[in-house]
Amino acid sequence: MQHPSSYPYRTIREDLRIPLADGVALYARVWRPVTEEPVPALLEYLPYRLTDWTAPRDAQRHPWYAGHGYASVRVDIRGHGNSGGVPGDEYSTQELTDGVAVVRWLAAQPWCSGRVGMFGISWGGCNALQVAVLAPEALKAVVTVCSTDDRYDNDVHYIGGSLLAVDMHARSATILALAARPPDPKYVGDDWRRMWLERLAAVEPLIHPWLTHQSRDGYWRHGSVCEDYRAITAPVLAVGGWADPYRDAVLRLVEHLEAPVRGLIGPWSHQYPDRGLPPGPAIGFLQETLRWWDHWLKDIDTGVMGEPALRSWMNESVPPATVYANRPGRWVGDESWPSPDVREVHYGLDEALRTAGTPSDDRFVHVRSPQHTGIDAGRFLPFGNASDLPPDQREEDGRSVCFDSHPLPEPVEILGRAGVLLRLRCDGRRGQVVARLCDVAPDGSSTLVTRGVLNLTARQGRDRVVEWTPGEVEDVGFDLVGIAHAFPPGHRIRLALSSAYWPWVWPQPWVGGFELDPGHSVLVLPVRHLAADAGSPAITFEPPEQSAGLDVRITEPLTARPERQVIRDVATGEWRLEVDPEYGGSRTYPDGLVCDEQAVEAYRILDDDPLSAQTRSDWTIRLERPELGWDVTVRTRSEITCDATHFTARSHLSAWEGGSAVFERDWEQRIPRTAS
Repeated sequence: MQHPSSYPYRTIREDLRIPLADGVALYARVWRPVTEEPVPALLEYLPYRLTDWTAPRDAQRHPWYAGHGYASVRVDIRGHGNSGGVPGDEYSTQELTDGVAVVRWLAAQPWCSGRVGMFGISWGGCNALQVAVLAPEALKAVVTVCSTDDRYDNDVHYIGGSLLAVDMHARSATILALAARPPDPKYVGDDWRRMWLERLAAVEPLIHPWLTHQSRDGYWRHGSVCEDYRAITAPVLAVGGWADPYRDAVLRLVEHLEAPVRGLIGPWSHQYPDRGLPPGPAIGFLQETLRWWDHWLKDIDTGVMGEPALRSWMNESVPPATVYANRPGRWVGDESWPSPDVREVHYGLDEALRTAGTPSDDRFVHVRSPQHTGIDAGRFLPFGNASDLPPDQREEDGRSVCFDSHPLPEPVEILGRAGVLLRLRCDGRRGQVVARLCDVAPDGSSTLVTRGVLNLTARQGRDRVVEWTPGEVEDVGFDLVGIAHAFPPGHRIRLALSSAYWPWVWPQPWVGGFELDPGHSVLVLPVRHLAADAGSPAITFEPPEQSAGLDVRITEPLTARPERQVIRDVATGEWRLEVDPEYGGSRTYPDGLVCDEQAVEAYRILDDDPLSAQTRSDWTIRLERPELGWDVTVRTRSEITCDATHFTARSHLSAWEGGSAVFERDWEQRIPRTAS
C-alpha cells in the first residue's frame, strides 16, 4: 500500500454526470491530480455500481493513478448504479455507443490532454476491447484483464459448442438480481423511485437470448473482437491468470493483433493481479500498467515494449488443493507468440492403453460416464475463495477412461494449448467429449492441469449443427484451455476422457457415450524447451502498491454456509451441488449504506439420467440508509430444467420498499434444444 503523501501529485475527487446525446446521463466518479497542466484520462466502464459494489476495489487503484498524474474515471453503464436509462444485454450496441461517447467527452474536458486509456477486468476488460474496435480517435491505449475476445466459445455461455450450465445460468441470475437494484437516493435524490420502477419494468433475464442462440451466430459475433483483430489499432496490454477461464484470450490477442500488444499471464484467479487473493504471488500491477500508460499516453520511454511479447508464470507441480495462497513457479518470457521455443509433441494413446493393461483385442474402448462426472470440477470462474479450485481428481478419473504415460525420466514443461485428436464411433446423433489433463504424483494423487470440451454436433464448426450418423467412425480434434505447467520427473501425465461433465456442461440427451480407437488417437502437448530462458534476463515485478482501501465493515453471519457442498442420495442416485458464490455478504460502507446480499446456487442430477439436470439460483439483496429511512429489497429466483427436446427457463423477480411490494414479475420460456 502506498500512502497518498508519497504520490507525485495531490489528488481531488468529484462525482459528476456525463451527458449523452439522447438525454441520458451516466454517473461518474473522477479522481484527478492537482495540477494546472491537462493530463491523460483513464476510463473504467462497468455496470457494477461505483458507489458501493466496486467502491472498495476502485479505491485501491483510481486514486493511485490520479496520484501518479492521470485523471482516473469510473463510470456506471446506462441502467445501472446511479446512471440514467434502463439496463440491456451485456455489450449491447447501446452500451458500446455510450462508451465511445464517454471517451470523447473525457478527451474534451479542460483537465484532459485529449488522450484516453481504457482499462477493466471481466466485463470492463471486454468492453474496453470492444470500444477499441470502434476506434474513437482519443482512445490511445487499453489494458484488458481477465477478459475475452470470443463471446461464444470463451466466456460464461458455451465451451466447445456445449452449453455451460454452471456459469451461464449463474451469470444470468446474478445479472438479473444486480440490474434490479435501485439507484441510491444519497446520490440521485428523490428521483430514485421513478428511475427504479422504470428499470424494473425494463429488465429481462439474459438467459433467454443466451439459450436461444446455441450456435455461434450473429448474436455472439457481435462484441467478439476475434471477428476482426485488425479493427483494433490502440496498443493493448492483455492480462490473465492460469486459474481464470478466459486466459486463452491473452494468447490469441498476442498472436493476432496487428496493433502493439504485450501479454501477461500469472497464476491468478479472476482478479486484478495486485489484490493478493489466491492463488498468488501478487505483483506490482499498478506500477506495471503505469509503465504502459506513460509510454502510450505521455510519450515516455518506459521500456515496456522491450519486454517479451508474452510473460507467463510457469506453474510448478503441486499436490491437489482447492486453494493455494501462492502457486510455486517462475516467470518465463517468450519474444514472440507462437514461440519458437514451444513445439507440438504427439503422444499416441495406444501405448498408454497397453500400459494400463486394457485388453488389446478390442480396438474401440467404450467411454460412458455417470452423469455426475464433473462434480469435482471446481468453480468455473474462481475469485480467490477457499473452495474454488478442483480437489484431487482421483474420483473423477475413476468415472473416466484414463491414459497414463510412463513415469517421466526428466521434466516436461508445457506452455500453450494442449489438444487431442481422437477417432470416435458414436451410436447416437449427439454427444460430447470432455478431456482433462492431470499431473499424477507417485502417491497416486491427481492434480488437474487443464481441460477441454467438444460438443460432437459442433465438430465441423461452432457456427453449425451437424448431427452424428449413428455407428459411423470419424476423426475429431479440439484444444484444451491454455496452461503453463512443469511436470517433474517420476510423475505421470494423464489424459482422462469422459462423456459427461456436470455441472460445467449441460448433458446431452444421449446417454450411450462414445467409443474411442486409441490406436488412431493422440494427445498433443505444447512442450517448451527446458533451456529456453538460458541467457535471458530475469523477469521481475515490483511489490504491489495500492491506495488505501475503503473502511467497509463486514458483518459475519451467525451460521456460516459451506462455499461448496456436495450431497449424494445413495438410494435415489441423486447428486446435488450447493454453492455460496461469496460475492459480498453483509457490509456497511463509510457513507452509511448498509448492504446485505445472500445468494445460493444449486445443481441437481441423477447419475443415470441426463434429463434430470436442473439448475437454480436464489438471490436476496437488501439496501438500507437508516439516516434517510430508506429500505429496499430485491429478490430473484431462476431455474433451468430440460427434456429431450427443450430447455425450460423460469425466473421470478420481486422488489420491496419497506414492507410493501412495489414490483413482481414471472418469466417462463420453453426453448428448443437445437445444439445442446
